[in-house]
Amino acid sequence: MKNLLIVESPAKAKTIRDILGSNYIVKASVGHVRDLPKSKLGIDIDNNFEPTYITIRGKGEIIQELKKEAKKADRVFLATDPDREGEAISWHLAKILNLDENEEIRIVFNEITKDAIKNASKNPRKLDIDLVDAQQARRVLDRLVGYKISPLLWKKIKKGLSAGRVQSVALKLIIDREREIRAFKPEEYWTLELELKKSRNKVIAKYVGFFENDKLKKVKIKTQDEINKILESIDKERITVIKIDKSKSYSKPSPPFTTSSLQQEANKRLNFTSKKTMMVAQQLYEGVKVKGEGNLGLVTYIRTDSFRLSDEAIKDAKQFILTNYGEKYHKYRVYGKKKKSENKVQDAHEAIRPTSFLRTPEKIKDSLTPDQYKLYSLIWKRALACQMQDAEYDVTKVLFNNNENIFESSGRVLAFDGFRAVYGYTDEKDEKTFPQMEINEVLPITKVIPEQHFTQPPARYTEASLIKDLEEKGIGRPSTYAPTITTITSREYVAKEKGYLVPKDMGFLVTEMMEKYFPNIVNEKFTADLEDRLDDIASGDVDWQRVISEFYGGFKNELKVAEEEMKEIEIKDEVSDVKCEKCGSFMVIKSGRYGKFLACPNYPECKNTKPLNGKGPVEETNEICEKCGSKMLLRKGKFGEFLACSNYPNCKNTKPVIKTIDVNCPQCGNQLLIKYTKAGRKFFGCSNYPACKFVSWFEPTGEKCSSCGEIMVLKNKKPVCVNKKCEKSNNTH
Repeated sequence: MKNLLIVESPAKAKTIRDILGSNYIVKASVGHVRDLPKSKLGIDIDNNFEPTYITIRGKGEIIQELKKEAKKADRVFLATDPDREGEAISWHLAKILNLDENEEIRIVFNEITKDAIKNASKNPRKLDIDLVDAQQARRVLDRLVGYKISPLLWKKIKKGLSAGRVQSVALKLIIDREREIRAFKPEEYWTLELELKKSRNKVIAKYVGFFENDKLKKVKIKTQDEINKILESIDKERITVIKIDKSKSYSKPSPPFTTSSLQQEANKRLNFTSKKTMMVAQQLYEGVKVKGEGNLGLVTYIRTDSFRLSDEAIKDAKQFILTNYGEKYHKYRVYGKKKKSENKVQDAHEAIRPTSFLRTPEKIKDSLTPDQYKLYSLIWKRALACQMQDAEYDVTKVLFNNNENIFESSGRVLAFDGFRAVYGYTDEKDEKTFPQMEINEVLPITKVIPEQHFTQPPARYTEASLIKDLEEKGIGRPSTYAPTITTITSREYVAKEKGYLVPKDMGFLVTEMMEKYFPNIVNEKFTADLEDRLDDIASGDVDWQRVISEFYGGFKNELKVAEEEMKEIEIKDEVSDVKCEKCGSFMVIKSGRYGKFLACPNYPECKNTKPLNGKGPVEETNEICEKCGSKMLLRKGKFGEFLACSNYPNCKNTKPVIKTIDVNCPQCGNQLLIKYTKAGRKFFGCSNYPACKFVSWFEPTGEKCSSCGEIMVLKNKKPVCVNKKCEKSNNTH
C-alpha cells in the first residue's frame, strides 16, 4: 500500500520521510492552505457568522500537487501539529482533498522520533471538530475586532494603525505600567550598615530595629533626622553578638518548560526575543541533521501549557541521573496540569523536553547552530533538573546589639548542589564562607555606612515580564505572545530600549481611544473570560457560534457609538532638517507600506521623495515574480540592493540586482559586475564567471598603466597600478 502523509513544514516532512520509509509519501502543505480573505471581512454576520474561506494566494501549485498525490495514494493521513491550529489545518486539507471527515485520517504525535511516529501511524483517529470549532471561533473573533476597529482608527487617527483582541490588551498593560511610572512619587528612606571585622573576614551588619517586650520591632528609617538619632546612639567602635541561628534552606528545581516559560527564560538568560525563541524551538522540534543519526526531532512539541512529562521520559531522566550523578541526586517528581481550565488538548501534550536525554548538548553541539545549541541546552538542562534533588544550603543568621540598637547579618553556603549541578542558572548569590562566631563575642567596627535611598517606580515591561503577566492574567495563548509583541513594535506603538518595552505617543493615543470607545476589548478580565469560553468550545461544552453571537451583541453597540462620536485627530508629520532640492521646503518624515521615508510637504504640487537614512520607500519595479506573479520590489540589504517579492511572507522569492560598470574585463573583454562577498564586502568580477575568474577589490578604470602595462584601479578615488613593483602601485595589495 502507498500512503500519503501530509504535514505543514518541509523540514518536518524531511525528518518523517526518513523514519517511515518507502510505504509513505510525505508532503508538506507549508502551513495553512485556506483562510479568510484579506480584502474583506469574510464573515456573514447575518448568517450565524458563517466564515468564507478561500485558497491562500500562492498555494495553488502546492494544492495541485497534494491532490495529485492523494489520487495515487491508497490512504491519506493528516499529521499536522497536535493543537487547535494543526487540527484546523487538517480540516481545511480534508475539505480541499475531499476526504471523509468520519474516517480515521488524523495522526497525532508529540515528538518527531521513530517510536512516536510509528506508533501514531498505527493509531489514526477522526478529526476533532470541537478543536476545529475553537480555532474557527478564535479566528472569527480576531477578524471581527481587527477588521471592524482598524479601519475606524485609519479614518479617525492615521493610516496603518491596527487594533486586536489580544494586541490591544497587551498594549494597554504597557501603557498602564508607564502611567504608574509617571505618576510615581519617590519616598525617602535610609539604611545603616556596619562593616565588622572577624579574623580576616569582613561582615556586613544591617540595622533592623530594637527589642520591645522581648520582641524584635523592625524599624524603617525614613528621614535624615531619624538616622542622625540612631548614629548618635550607637557605639562606633565595637558591637556584641547576642543571637546565632543556624538552619537549613532548600531550593526546588523549576518545572519543565511550557511555551511561555521557555520564552521568558530564553529572553532572560539568552537575550532571545520571543519571536527568535519560537523560531529556533520550531527548528529543534521539526528536525535537525545530527551527525551519525540523520534527521531527528530533538525536542517535543513546543506549543504546550502542560508541565507533565511522560512516564518514559521520567524513567529515561532517572537512568541518566543515576548513571552520571549518582542516586543522591535523583528525586522522582510528577508535574500536573498548569491550571484548572486546561483542556483536553493541552493536557494531552507534555512539557517541552528533549526527545532523548542521552543526546546531551555537548554531544550534538557540532550538528547545531550556535542559537540552536543555546536553546537546546536550556531545554535539556531544565527538563533533567526537574527530576533531581533540591539544592541544600546552610544558613547562618546573627543578631548584634549596639547600645540597644539591633543589627543583623546572615550568610548562606551551598551544602549540596542537587539540581544546580545541571541547571546552574540562578539569581541568588551564595556566600562562600561565613565566619564562626559565639554568643557575647565582641567584634570591632571598621566602618559605619549610612546611606540615603529613594523608592523606585515599577520597572517597565521586558518581553519576558510581559509574557509572564499575559499568561498569569489568562490573556491570549502562549503561541500568540510572540506575534503580539512583534505587531505592537512594528506599528510603532512601542519601542524597545535596552531590553525594555517603552510606549510611544501613538501607543498612548490608540489606547486612550480604545479605553473610551471599546472598554471591553481592552478589559483584562473580559478578554480572559473569552479565552475560557474558547476552551469550553474545544471541550465540546458550548457551540462556537453562540460564543461569537454573545460577544458581537455588545461589540456592535460599541462600534456604532465609536463611529458616531469619535472625533478625527490630526497627526502632523515630523519635520526633518533635509531640504527638498526641487522646491526648497523642509521635507517631512512619512510612513509607507515599506517603511519610513522623506517626502515633500507640498504634495501634490511637488512629489519629491527620498530615502530616510538610506532606507525606504521601497521602489516597485516592473519585474514580475516568476513564482507567484506578484510585482518585485527593489530593497536594500547589507549585501546591497536586491529584488524581493511584494507578496512576502506568502512568497519569499528574492534575487540579486545585477549592476554593471562601464568597463570591460581586462582578461576576456566581457562586462564587469559589482558583486558582494558573504560578509558584505564589495568587489568587481567578470560577468563571464566561472569561465573567466577575474576579480578586483578596487574598481578598474579601464586603462592600463603607462609604466608597466598592468591594469589601473581606483583607490581613494585615485588611479593606481595593481602591480606591487610598479612605481604607480601605491601598495595597492
